[in-house]
Amino acid sequence: MIFAGKSALGIGGSVLVSLGAFGAGATPRDPVLFSAWPAGNGRVLATAVLYVGLALLLGDWVRMGHSVRAGRTNAREVVRAAWLWCVPLLCAPPLFSTDLYTYLAQGAVAHAGLDPYTHVPAEVPGAITESAAGGWMSIPSPYGPLQILIVKSVLAVTGENVVLGAFLTRLTMVAGLALLCFALPVLCRHLGARPDRALWMTVANPLTVLVVVSGGHNDLLMVGLLAAGTALVLTGAPELGFASVALAAAVKAPAAVALPFLVWVWAARRSGGRPSPRSHFVVFAASVSIVVATFGLCCVAAGVDLGWIRALSANSVLEPWLSLPTALGKICGLVLPGSAVATCRRAGWVVLAGVVTWLWWRSRAGGAAAVRGAAAALFATVVLAPVSLPWYFTWPLVLGAATAWPTSRVAVAAAASTWLVVSTHPDGKSLLPWWGFGVLAVVSIGVGVLTALGPRAARTEARVAGSLRFLTVGRLSAPTRPGDDGDRVRA
Repeated sequence: MIFAGKSALGIGGSVLVSLGAFGAGATPRDPVLFSAWPAGNGRVLATAVLYVGLALLLGDWVRMGHSVRAGRTNAREVVRAAWLWCVPLLCAPPLFSTDLYTYLAQGAVAHAGLDPYTHVPAEVPGAITESAAGGWMSIPSPYGPLQILIVKSVLAVTGENVVLGAFLTRLTMVAGLALLCFALPVLCRHLGARPDRALWMTVANPLTVLVVVSGGHNDLLMVGLLAAGTALVLTGAPELGFASVALAAAVKAPAAVALPFLVWVWAARRSGGRPSPRSHFVVFAASVSIVVATFGLCCVAAGVDLGWIRALSANSVLEPWLSLPTALGKICGLVLPGSAVATCRRAGWVVLAGVVTWLWWRSRAGGAAAVRGAAAALFATVVLAPVSLPWYFTWPLVLGAATAWPTSRVAVAAAASTWLVVSTHPDGKSLLPWWGFGVLAVVSIGVGVLTALGPRAARTEARVAGSLRFLTVGRLSAPTRPGDDGDRVRA
């Protein structure tokens, strides 16, 4: 098949990454299933295999980007490739994070009949909670009622089986990927981007495939519901759209940042582009009613109250450098006495409130401008919030990628996405050595440069892909010539 030839390199890379994950990923405390690698140097070997696979997948992603740019790969082929890359990862341990086990531990609290917003996993000892990261054992859940309902329901089926529980939870989160595949083309029609390019930047992005999908992050379900809800509001089904975005916020709170922007979209559409104060009031009342009703149903179904609002700051014990206020606080703390991090975080909240309010008011015309404003507000939230982790950058990406980007911005996004993937050790717990950061920073810059070069780089990549495909699919492809179909490169 022509399509299989197009994505074979990435599939081979995904398989190698999945095999390496059994020795170098975030494996649960189950010595039976995850002992595929030999003792001693097994972890080192598994890590090497994982990074070889990662390099192959990155290379195929860049090649696909050139093919999309030249019009040789369509949106359907991008979606197929992304799913083929994800399937092996869904059958392997999570990568680059241990959050999946934390979700299960918090679900175990709810499944035991306790309030997950006031009780912590350490109070419910067992096989489920033992696999969670140590710090999260004493922290209540900061996630919404729909997230609690999902993991609570999973554990009602799987019991103390950590592996099966993690697998089913990850399958539930992957529903967000399916929603993205349907919603992004709709968003592109309203915002001006090509669907194939937007899907390449989001659904097939290694940050999505290797971190969000493999890691089982609830961010995937959140952004899927957010994108679907935004598409529904734009296409004339605002009631369903607001319910969908409310469900996204019921998984993880940051999705609520988009709701005020979508009020502008609904009001402008309802009044034919000239909303009156009365129209704004009616839309505001209706949107608030829908959001409150949706949250209420989720809380009743999950058996919890709104205590998760109090628990939103539970992860503030983390101090990642990706958060601008936290990074500034840590730097200032080296030379200034006192709690510099806390002070900078408070200042960050003030700046964030001002930026989001300004973006919201600028978006009052509604339509595409409001959706672009929501994407910018989500980016500001990621950068200025006290805690920011690599997969958080998918929040603004899913809406932002639906707008037309110049090649230079696409290249920067590709380099940044690569860096966010490789900046964490595959097990999600260990830190990379200083030389590892240096090497992988060069790799990330290389991905950005290759993305920007276009057809010239594509010709080189096609020759490399032809020689490497023998190793991944067991046969050598036909020589590449200018003008050929499939993944051949246009002169």
